[in-house]
Amino acid sequence: MKNLEEMTLEELWELFPIILKEHRAEYADWYEEEQQNLTKLLAEFEIQRINHIGSTSVEGLIAKPIVDILLELPEGYDLEKVTALLEKAGWILMIKDKEKQTLDLNKGYTPAGFAEKVYHLHVRALGDWDELYFRDYLQKYPEAARQYEELKLSLKEKYEHNRDAYTDAKTEFVEKYSQKAREEFGTRHMAK
Repeated sequence: MKNLEEMTLEELWELFPIILKEHRAEYADWYEEEQQNLTKLLAEFEIQRINHIGSTSVEGLIAKPIVDILLELPEGYDLEKVTALLEKAGWILMIKDKEKQTLDLNKGYTPAGFAEKVYHLHVRALGDWDELYFRDYLQKYPEAARQYEELKLSLKEKYEHNRDAYTDAKTEFVEKYSQKAREEFGTRHMAK
């Protein structure tokens, strides 16, 4: 059995297809558990905010069974040290952008497929991120959440084994409703 690092993108997409499931109340518990772990692990970095984002944060919404977490640290945080601590704790680094001070990591991807609990962690400097507005909008407006669900279900059929294309195909919808949320909610998530 190959390690994940040895697999091609196509092999990874085959092993980890787009799976959509009914909302589970446990997603909130999964988030809380990991939020506590991250808060302890990164205590020296003065976490500014940590939020459950993505479809699993919207009650009743069909979602990939993956809990997305947005963790915000102070501007200029030590990217290398944070990366090392997270990797030592079992997170797999997917993308590191030194210029933008962002990290994208995951946990729960194994050579045999998905673990029981799967996470995506997005580490950024404190900011005014669209993901927070989009989540808030879907939580407030069930009709928009249903439209998003319909879109995801239609895209799953086409892109089950192409995660990048699946994500790209959702972009226009996400941007449209993130903008609507910003218009309605103002600067509610702007760093103070």
